[in-house]
Amino acid sequence: MRLVFSSLFSVGFLFAFGQNGVLKESLKIKSSILGKDVEYCVYLPAGYETTNRRYPVLYLLHGYTDDETGWVQFGEVNHIADKAMGSGEATQMIIVMPDAGVSWYINSYDGKVKFEDFFVKELIPNIDAGFRTRSTREFRAVAGLSMGGHGSFLMAARHPDLFSACAPLSGAFWTEEEVMNSPEETWTNIFAHLYGNDLKGADRLTPHFKSYSGIEIVKNGDAEELKKVKYYLDCGDDDFLIEGNMALHMEMKKKGIPHEFRVRDGAHDWTYWRTALPEVLKFVSQSFHR
Repeated sequence: MRLVFSSLFSVGFLFAFGQNGVLKESLKIKSSILGKDVEYCVYLPAGYETTNRRYPVLYLLHGYTDDETGWVQFGEVNHIADKAMGSGEATQMIIVMPDAGVSWYINSYDGKVKFEDFFVKELIPNIDAGFRTRSTREFRAVAGLSMGGHGSFLMAARHPDLFSACAPLSGAFWTEEEVMNSPEETWTNIFAHLYGNDLKGADRLTPHFKSYSGIEIVKNGDAEELKKVKYYLDCGDDDFLIEGNMALHMEMKKKGIPHEFRVRDGAHDWTYWRTALPEVLKFVSQSFHR
């Protein structure tokens, strides 16, 4: 009787274990564009290592001063993904989390750091070559928090031919007034290396800055191109970035760009982003479905 119970327990344990995805950390891509190795984490859904199936991909971007481990260590991405995919609320997908440093996912004004070029020309092709992905835009999405929310939106809005869905969480979107009135210390420490040194007031609103501003991209962009992507915006009502998110929402409404906009109770913290991630997985899954 004990033998039967032990066997059944073993089978049950293996079955339960098999429902979980596999997390791979400290992987590297050698980037000729950035002139260095770029680390990334990847979540592979349950069954990836025992089947020949190809999977859609979600690129999940970290926030300012964090790295590729942020969504793993603080966001509990693998546990949330296991639950969402195991329950059928989200489709099985590969989740890629690259380290972007403090690049804000853009090409800097002086050309010293070209993270956008790396993302589009090296990261995506390397992931498609190294993993069993569905490599067309219909099966590729991007999401992120704060700096990564900013990055996810600009990647999708500037490259609608590459992504079917985009979900910025607490996206770092700034109105022109916020940019012009930002303290000099903030500009120098956070933005100067991206957009230019010793800029004050309206001088900060350079063509380079506007080309990477989510609000300006919508205001001045081709609405029909932007409509190719499905958008999901989510920001807490107590978040210091709420004004910029609301401004982006209004510009999208003016241009007739369909999107979902959520304002929930919460602030700029991991508690908020952990509760947002299941909805993001559901949302991008809907764009993957055929």
